[in-house]
Amino acid sequence: MTPVVSIVVTCFNQAGFLERSVKSVLTQTFTDLECIIVDDGSTDDTQKIAEQLKNLDSRVSYYYKENGGVSSSRNFGFKKAQGEWIQFLDGDDWIHEDKIRFQLSYSSQKDNENTAFYADYERVFIDKEQNITDRQENIIGSLSSEQLTKRLLIPDFLANSSFPLLQQCLLMHRSVLEKKMFDEKLKALQDRDFTVDLLVLGVNFVYTPIVGAYYTKHQSNRTNNWSYMKGYYILFYETVILKHKNLIPLCQVGIDFLLKEAIRDKEHQNFSRLVKMIFPPFELLNKRIKIHHVAVIKLLYLLRLITPSFLIYEKARGPRSQKIISNFNQLFGSKVKTVGARE
Repeated sequence: MTPVVSIVVTCFNQAGFLERSVKSVLTQTFTDLECIIVDDGSTDDTQKIAEQLKNLDSRVSYYYKENGGVSSSRNFGFKKAQGEWIQFLDGDDWIHEDKIRFQLSYSSQKDNENTAFYADYERVFIDKEQNITDRQENIIGSLSSEQLTKRLLIPDFLANSSFPLLQQCLLMHRSVLEKKMFDEKLKALQDRDFTVDLLVLGVNFVYTPIVGAYYTKHQSNRTNNWSYMKGYYILFYETVILKHKNLIPLCQVGIDFLLKEAIRDKEHQNFSRLVKMIFPPFELLNKRIKIHHVAVIKLLYLLRLITPSFLIYEKARGPRSQKIISNFNQLFGSKVKTVGARE
């Protein structure tokens, strides 16, 4: 008999977390579901744990595939899913026992196509021994499509609100996935790209007020590596702008930040990619200087390449360079203007 809901649990070397994740699916108050475990080429005990869980409950199925990233795992899982409603869950996260029932209570008796439910969540911090060290509740609230799109295009560290459409919190009608699947070239930030595209396509995102998912943060998260994430933020903006040129203005908060970092750190390749996407004016010195032409930004970068960092960035100054700046100020009777560390 075809289940109403398919929950796809994707995992890669998460044997220590997988049992909790899958059991949060199997203990749902809504029981007419299937749990599809997609193993993305794990080399630890993931297969052993998955087989044990499969033997525990007939609703569990297990598939092993070559490593291709979470996007390819989700796409693979969706192709195996039979349910009318689809939920994706990372193998180190878990969901509230009443999540599925509660979200389905918001569904229409007539037409559920083009609908995706989203919920609140709790960020759970875990140490090396898998002990919970902190918990942070993230309440999203009901947001319009315009508000959701704008927030998705701002990096979390530059925003004053929680990430609104965490994949673990979504429950989507399968017609939504038939419109758009995950971009497999994005190994990070694929959730943003996926939901931005859905919003542009007119998918109806409905807020369901429940702390529906528990999203773990631990040392093995790739999102902890800024060098890794920076490259994918640039690729994310390139991908969005290629598809949706009208969203260029909404991308500028992130692009502006990344471009300033590329100038500061003399990252030539990143600079070359980002300067193509900047939408002037480009502001410096705490918005005291506005540059209105891309050509001037490029000239500024060339000057940066031959300018010692300590002359521009206060945090780059050691005792010796601080003394040089001090002597310079005394000699000319004025302070040298500096650009802050994030400029």
